[in-house]
Amino acid sequence: MEQARNYVCRECSTPVPSGHKFCGTCGGAVPPEVVELRNDYFGAMQTPGKARLILIRGDAGVDGLSYMLQGVEHVAGRDDGQILFPEDRWLSPRHANFVYEGGELVVRDEGSLNGVYVRVSGSVPLAFGDHFLCGEQLFRLDPPPDDTAGPAPDQTYFYSSPRKNYLFKLVQLIAGGGEGLVHCAHAPSVELGREECDINFPTDVFISGRHARVEVADDGGCTLTDLDSKNGTYVRVKTSQRLGHGDYLFLGKQLLRVEMTA
Repeated sequence: MEQARNYVCRECSTPVPSGHKFCGTCGGAVPPEVVELRNDYFGAMQTPGKARLILIRGDAGVDGLSYMLQGVEHVAGRDDGQILFPEDRWLSPRHANFVYEGGELVVRDEGSLNGVYVRVSGSVPLAFGDHFLCGEQLFRLDPPPDDTAGPAPDQTYFYSSPRKNYLFKLVQLIAGGGEGLVHCAHAPSVELGREECDINFPTDVFISGRHARVEVADDGGCTLTDLDSKNGTYVRVKTSQRLGHGDYLFLGKQLLRVEMTA
């Protein structure tokens, strides 16, 4: 038996071309479910959305997973949401949310303990209290230390190294939230890297030789510049941030890349 190539009119058995609402021979109506028929996908994960997240580096050996962002919101976390990483102890239960605002993809920190970090492109402004990542090193930018060079109540001066005109302070944050290395900058620029920089981490294999620079800007604030490092420099999102194609971000130990698909 020959296979039908078109819908066949139920009144006169005449083939009706796809998209036509009425039979050209007898005028019979084509059922709405046939007229409006559309190709569908076997599963929701195949349905194209406006964007998707690609897992670049995970903690469970599942790099390369793709998460389609095709809904209104997409919560990521350890045990609450649509994008889950249950083995990542650095993720809060409900860590971040990916939403569309004005047609653009936005990541929003959901009050997580460890924050959301987005990769720097070129230079970005830094304010006191901001956090940033270089390799596996986490830093906070602080204001310069207070001038405590005055004497004690009995007018005895403290014996100490001579004070310089410090401009800002970089504080390394270590496991448990404590402070590690503290660098008080008296020059307007501080470079971080693996070797021959102002601050060096020779055993961190994820830091480039010259990785990033923090410097005083013309307006008196500070800027953070990535020095074409291999693995990038990341700044913590304060509340929310717009994302574009090719952006990288850290959620806990998960490194993700954004791909715009529409």
